[in-house]
Amino acid sequence: MIVDRLYKHRFEIFLGTQITILFGSLFFPLDFYEFVLLPILYLLSIAAGILMISKRKKLTWFFIGLFVIAAFMFGSSMISRNENMDNIFIRLTIYFVFHIIVTWNIIQQVWGASFVNKNVIMGLMSGYISLGFLAFFLFMTIELLNPGSFTCTLLQSEDPLVRFDSILYYAYITLLTIGYGEIVPTTAVAQKAAILVGLVGQFYMVIITAVIVEKYIVHSKKL
Repeated sequence: MIVDRLYKHRFEIFLGTQITILFGSLFFPLDFYEFVLLPILYLLSIAAGILMISKRKKLTWFFIGLFVIAAFMFGSSMISRNENMDNIFIRLTIYFVFHIIVTWNIIQQVWGASFVNKNVIMGLMSGYISLGFLAFFLFMTIELLNPGSFTCTLLQSEDPLVRFDSILYYAYITLLTIGYGEIVPTTAVAQKAAILVGLVGQFYMVIITAVIVEKYIVHSKKL
């Protein structure tokens, strides 16, 4: 079956949607990317997530439900070209739940892999990028519920898309523990969220990545 063939490449497919979501604006006109291409990419990401957990039937139907809701929300926003705050919260909730489940399943599949190949390495990369998306949804929710939780010149813009891009940037900078300092968490909740994201990123690199590298070294010696 075609699903079984695609399942073998589930990590590459999901990683491809993630990379395109993150960097697609570098190659397409911004207005077209934000209002037309990005909603489609998010739906493709959910579809790739469905493929990721397709061996678990009940969870698959749950993801299909999320896909239908997300398609409806994105369809309405594409037609109206208007970002309603209620729609934003619903979409944030959908993708936060989606990435929590997918990230956990990626980690389980990568951790349980008996042989480390290219597909497992792709899964390892995909899991780390998913953590960045989780950080973005967490920070964005905090900022929407408590405006001013993060301070930066760009975050003072009235354009929600500019604020979204700035928070996405901050999420990955925090996960990577680079910390340039141009965006600063100013509330206790935002500061604790930043600490949590930094710790999770380090745990992923030190524990998950180290285990996979060790497996790869062991298998390489046996060849």
